[in-house]
Amino acid sequence: MTQHPDATIYQDEVTAGPGGVMTDDVGVITGELTVRTTFNDDARSARVTVQYTGAEEWYTLTGSPARVPDDGLAAYHRDLLGRVRRGQAAQAT
Repeated sequence: MTQHPDATIYQDEVTAGPGGVMTDDVGVITGELTVRTTFNDDARSARVTVQYTGAEEWYTLTGSPARVPDDGLAAYHRDLLGRVRRGQAAQAT
């Protein structure tokens, strides 16, 4: 898991499982993805964006912004990566 120095952004590359992830912008995307989880200004919710690894375009993961659980942004991002690996049109919530 990659953490930016200010601990408000986590970003990792991951292979989406069968069925990929669901985005608001283009529907389901699959394959090698980069997932970025960023605290919103209120620090209680996170914005989740995904891109095809190496591409320029970022897409909003359906369900974003999502509530950050009490155990924090790192735990939320880790859980999200697991859901992306499982696929099945994974969403932010």
